Amino acid sequence: MATPAVETSPPIGMIAAGGVLPFAVADAIVARGQTPVLFALKGICDPKPLARFRHHWIGLGQLGNALKLLKAEGVRDLMFIGNLVRPAVSEIRFDWGTLRELPYIWSAFRGGDDHLLSGVGRIFERHGFHMIGVKDVAPNLLVPEGRLTRSGPNDLVTGDIAKGMSVLRAMAPFDVGQAVVVIDGHVVALEDIEGTDGLLARVARLRADRRIRAAAGRGVLVKAPKAGQDLRYDLPTIGPRTIEGLSAAGLAGVAVAAAYTLLADPQETVAAADRAGVFITGVTA
Repeated sequence: MATPAVETSPPIGMIAAGGVLPFAVADAIVARGQTPVLFALKGICDPKPLARFRHHWIGLGQLGNALKLLKAEGVRDLMFIGNLVRPAVSEIRFDWGTLRELPYIWSAFRGGDDHLLSGVGRIFERHGFHMIGVKDVAPNLLVPEGRLTRSGPNDLVTGDIAKGMSVLRAMAPFDVGQAVVVIDGHVVALEDIEGTDGLLARVARLRADRRIRAAAGRGVLVKAPKAGQDLRYDLPTIGPRTIEGLSAAGLAGVAVAAAYTLLADPQETVAAADRAGVFITGVTA
């Protein structure tokens, strides 16, 4: 008598860039009883932790090769995850599959990062894939509402948080940064192409140059996604490096949009914040 075939769900495809997040999300997918397959970007994704998972290497601009591999693996649900510096079109070596999509790719590049990622996502959707986000497979990696650390914001910092959120809402139509630093009611720095680490390093330099006179332990980093952003792509992220930057910049802590911000390496991030005496809190955006 034949044994009935066991039905298994299709694997979840992950186009994996840099940093620790691809592997944290892959672990969360495994914990849910599903199988991740990582399509790692050459020269960007870390090969050492990648070895723990089923994976393939793909190059930027190698859309044709990526589509073949995704279909061979039986992937239906697909996500982008990890850090990626926006490449120049001239730096990308296109394969024939990419060249066929060139009008859509040019359109995607004509805008900010959210426009680029959502544009590339639409290309994959045209080929039959269902684009998903971290919230669909690893909600435990999203910052909840309320403080995560022993310390929390005082009344003065609470006002800075509110102002920072207002600034980010005002910036949203321009598809620029997702972070701002506010100290004692003054907006002192906005996130630009340098990213959050560069933003915090800039604040530290401003303190060293005495352009910022407020005492250390004042002010806050505020992070939130842009209004209208496709939340499947490029959510704000904090991790241990953020805590190092906060401490060097002399800030009291970080406030992020609850349920819409990724927490890389949650245990180490919170422990590092407690050691540094800075707070992490999730707030309603």
